[in-house]
Amino acid sequence: MAEAVWSTDTGEAVYRSRDPVRNLRLRVHLQRITSSNFLHYQPAAQLGKDLIDLATFRPPPTARGGHRPDEDEEEEVVIGWQEKLFSQFEVDLYQNEAACQSPLDHQYRQEILKLENSGGRKNRRIFTYTDSDRYTNLEEHCQKMTTAASEVPSFLVERMANVRRRRQDRRGMEGGILKSRIVTWEPSEEFIRNSHVINTPLQTMYIMADLGPYGKLGYKKYEHVLCTLKVDSNGVITVKPDFTGLKGPYRIETEGEKQELWKYTIDNVSSLAQPEEEEREQRVFKDLYGRHKEYLNSLVGTDFEMTVPGALRLFVNGEVVSAQGYEYDNLYVHFFVELPTSNWSSPAFQQLSGITQTCVTKSLGMDKVAYFSYPFTFEASFLHEDESADALPEWPVLYCEVLSLDFWQRYRVEGYGAVVLPATPGSHTLTVSTWRPMELGTVAELRRFFIGGSLELEDISYVRIPGTFKGERLSRFGLRTETTGSVTFRLHCLQQSR
Repeated sequence: MAEAVWSTDTGEAVYRSRDPVRNLRLRVHLQRITSSNFLHYQPAAQLGKDLIDLATFRPPPTARGGHRPDEDEEEEVVIGWQEKLFSQFEVDLYQNEAACQSPLDHQYRQEILKLENSGGRKNRRIFTYTDSDRYTNLEEHCQKMTTAASEVPSFLVERMANVRRRRQDRRGMEGGILKSRIVTWEPSEEFIRNSHVINTPLQTMYIMADLGPYGKLGYKKYEHVLCTLKVDSNGVITVKPDFTGLKGPYRIETEGEKQELWKYTIDNVSSLAQPEEEEREQRVFKDLYGRHKEYLNSLVGTDFEMTVPGALRLFVNGEVVSAQGYEYDNLYVHFFVELPTSNWSSPAFQQLSGITQTCVTKSLGMDKVAYFSYPFTFEASFLHEDESADALPEWPVLYCEVLSLDFWQRYRVEGYGAVVLPATPGSHTLTVSTWRPMELGTVAELRRFFIGGSLELEDISYVRIPGTFKGERLSRFGLRTETTGSVTFRLHCLQQSR
């Protein structure tokens, strides 16, 4: 009876192992759930007999490969890393010497002949393709970058999907001088293709299954990938799908006239290391990590940079997340940080302003949202000269200006906004509401729509209190404004002081 719970997570899992990959052992169990052993009806010998004896139902003769039908229902194999198990197709192919073209083909032919002389191969449906075989999984050429069902692969995705990372010859160094030039002024297409791929030695192995109907083993169209294993030189092992473990078995439903359902499990059955080997390995890694820690300490030093007494250092890692509620589609944000008093300062190299990329909006409910995800960072220091309780620092202010750019390169100011930076450390998400000055009358709106341009503030600090203002009361009487949209910032603030 089939299990009620199937494992639907067929994504890849990544492991890191310090042991040699040759010690890897996998147990693969394959079983047919819906049987295709159709019984052949033979009419009864006596005419007019209503009941049919069970003896009239006879199974078909032995299938291709020399196995009975009940033997094809279930199979379990333990496979090592890069262990070659031949399929029925390869057995039939390499028995013909004319089909052998490469030295590897002739080697496979000799191994198959030895297997035939010793009683044939032990595996029936489960077989493997090693890193040396000429096999490529076509599904790897259709990898998606997102979870969208209607995703169209980009040019870069299609080009990178056709590149398979292989072991490449490392160019040595003699006397500390590189053999190759640092800059290649006229690169060839092959040089560009090889230089734009991560040069990490990678080995691949496929565990396959021949899910052909009974009596039709050895056809390419019935081959299915059960598991893909990839190992690089850093000990990173990628398994797709992941080991079954406590999860339910995976399922495969074949296509065609006779649809069949198969289940299979993949388990790691590698032998454990001996206690003496583990202890010796731990000593080696402990010594290695100790030396590496000493090396890092020599680079960093032992002194931790501290602020002077009465000083406060503010570190902000921020992000312009999005802007929404604006009329036009192409938006970008100009922002800057204002340090309020002379007690605040920033390093000379510090940039306190920035501008995002132009982003096209997408519809989200009733609003149009532009996702920028634009990062920025800055550092500021405050020197607290007055130790009285009432002399609390005035905090920096973040100003933003949203602008739009249309197809005809006409830009418009969509809104101004400002927010005081959080006075507490930690992560903060701030939404700044914006407004823009406007003129009365239809002509002004027509000019804004057809020609572009609009009323702008000469001093963006006028959004709050202008820096040139010296009075006690600030009047904005007569300034006509219109509420537009909002800009979302995500800030990660860190404060340091004694």
